[in-house]
Amino acid sequence: MTLPESEIVKLAPPRGALAPAAEIPVRWSPSTRARRVSLRVCPRAGAVVVTLPPRSGRRAGLALIREHEAWIRERLAALSPVVEFASGAELLLGGATHVIRHEPRARGGAFLDGAAIVVTGAREFLRRRVTDFLRAEARRRIGLLAVPHAAALGVKPRAIRVKDTRSRWGSCAPDGTLAFSWRLVMAPEWVTDYVVAHEVAHLRELNHSARFWSLVEGLTPHRDAAVEWLRAEGPALLRVG
Repeated sequence: MTLPESEIVKLAPPRGALAPAAEIPVRWSPSTRARRVSLRVCPRAGAVVVTLPPRSGRRAGLALIREHEAWIRERLAALSPVVEFASGAELLLGGATHVIRHEPRARGGAFLDGAAIVVTGAREFLRRRVTDFLRAEARRRIGLLAVPHAAALGVKPRAIRVKDTRSRWGSCAPDGTLAFSWRLVMAPEWVTDYVVAHEVAHLRELNHSARFWSLVEGLTPHRDAAVEWLRAEGPALLRVG
């Protein structure tokens, strides 16, 4: 039987319980590198991702889901609501709330007007234009933060790229290319500053040694607070768009 990429798994309530059957959105992720069956809740997908090693199938994944059903229910219930890019929707930009305002007869694509993100043109282009605007704004703001940090360490990134990553806010490749999630543009600037400083420091120390952390501490004072903010608020950023 071919394993589906995703499905809704219905779990019967415990015997004697009055709760309805649980409907758990599941994404199956076969992996040749995994050594055991594991699961995690993906905020962006709003689903449980079950990793299956070779020779493990759906039955093994279902057993693990049933074993951790209470934890899964709790984590899914705690997810922030999805924020769709639509006129009137509110989202963060630099940690401050902004509202999407659709002005179909205006021109200019998408731009800031105080606490509003104005989007022009036909409604069917709104989502793409908001996404393009946020990605461009993320690239601009991250670049501005990276320049002084790189200068302070006497390094230069090979390139700075903005992506829509699921598990990392930033990364540094061995060739010196830095990559960041565009969703950082929604976080407060001091949070983004920490992530940028972290990756720039990797241009000198491509590890997490004491020397690396010393470099990070010299670039930004926001490490502890930023890590805590991303742990608490980061999952909500993955629910936007």
